[in-house]
This record gives sequence, C-alpha cells and structure tokens, in this order.
Amino acid sequence: MTIFVCKESVDDIFCGIYDAWMSRLGHKNVRLELTGGDSELFCEYREVVGDPQKAGKVADSIRKKLGETVYETVYEALLSWERGRADIVYRFLIHAFAVGPGILDRLQIPAVYELFRLARYVSRERHHYVEFVHFAEMEGGILIGKIEPKNDVVTLVAPHFSDRMPEENWILYDCRRKKAVVCQAGRGWVVVFADSQEWQARLEQATDERQFTRLWKTFHKSVAIEARTNYRCQRNMLPLRFRPMMVEFSPDSQ
Repeated sequence: MTIFVCKESVDDIFCGIYDAWMSRLGHKNVRLELTGGDSELFCEYREVVGDPQKAGKVADSIRKKLGETVYETVYEALLSWERGRADIVYRFLIHAFAVGPGILDRLQIPAVYELFRLARYVSRERHHYVEFVHFAEMEGGILIGKIEPKNDVVTLVAPHFSDRMPEENWILYDCRRKKAVVCQAGRGWVVVFADSQEWQARLEQATDERQFTRLWKTFHKSVAIEARTNYRCQRNMLPLRFRPMMVEFSPDSQ
C-alpha cells in the first residue's frame, strides 16, 4: 500500500488526489492521509508537495466533467473536521468520473454516501453560524465576530455577511484555526491567517460588546416564558458547543 500524505487545506488535498491518480499504482493500492497520523507497517509513504497547478487541474476536471454542484459538494466535504476526508473524496471521485454528473443520486454507493454525509454535516454547521454569529464594534468602527466551529466553515459563512454588510469593515475570526475573513467596505473579502502577536493584539481590542450584550440579555429574559422552559428541547435545537460564542449564553455580562 502506498500512502500519499498531504496537508489539511483543500488545495493540498487536491494535489494529493492528483499525485495518487497519476501514480498509476491502481486505486486499490493507494490511500490518502493527512499529516500527523500514525504510521503503518509495510506501507510506503509519499509526502505530497503543494502545487497550485495540480490543484487547479483537479478542480477544473471536477467542474468540467461533473458539474458545479458536484464540485461544491466535494469542496464542502473537504472542509470537514474528519481526518479521513481526503481518502473519502478520492474514493468518491473514482466512481464520479466513471458515472458522470448524476453520481450524487447514487447514495447506495458507499463512497457517495460518505461524501454526502461529510458535506451535509459541514452545511448544517454553516447554517448554525449564519444564524448565530454576532458582531461587536471595535475602535475605528470595525466590526468583529468570533466563531469556533468544528469544521472549517469560515469561508462558507463569509459570503452571507459580505452580501448583507457590503459597506461595512468587518472581521470574522475562527478561534480554533487562527484564521480570519477580512472584509473591506466595497472591496470584498480575503482570508488571512491571524496567528501573529500583532493580529492577536488587534483582536483583543476593546469593543462595545459588553454594553450591548447586557441589553440583549435583558430583552431575552423579559420575553422568555418561564413556564415553557424546556432545557432538553433547547439542547436538541442548539447544541452546547455553539453557546460560548452566543450573546444569550455569555457569562461575562451577567
């Protein structure tokens, strides 16, 4: 077994798919893994080197031969937090290029079902953060929002706010991955890796969050009906892992 080891970004995984496919070793004899996994005996490991041209060729092939819907589903699956996502996408593409654009309708194929499962989970988390992200205003009028998702959904959430706040300067920061989407008014948004000391100092600047959080929580409590409180239903509709980033559950403004 030959194992192609790639980094976690979408482009790096596309490069891994390209190298595994072009190795001509046979699909049954290769596997894709992400860096940081445990080594197995009697396996040959090949490190994948990132190459924008290789990644572009894979993306273009998916778009042209399978369609934009399949590409978007593959892209969402690759944003999953599951470490096996690279090989799942590789197995899916083996079937997809043989079947064609209608591959997503064949959920009876295990590889198709696994890809759909990953993409659906990512899409659901994106929907949660679109609904629950809140922004606070920093000095200079810049809006800052913070999230901590399991999956790498910050680039999926950003277009929603870019469409609704095109004339605002805002930052959406993924605390787990130290990555931020930065939007400049009227100029669109870009992704930056915000793990430097300068970025951390900027993200910790004072905001108006405490004042408005207190007002919002007061309103939230005033309209609540105590007799209809149902914590079990609340946990089903809103998992606990989303709450640290939500105003209603913030402990700092009690």
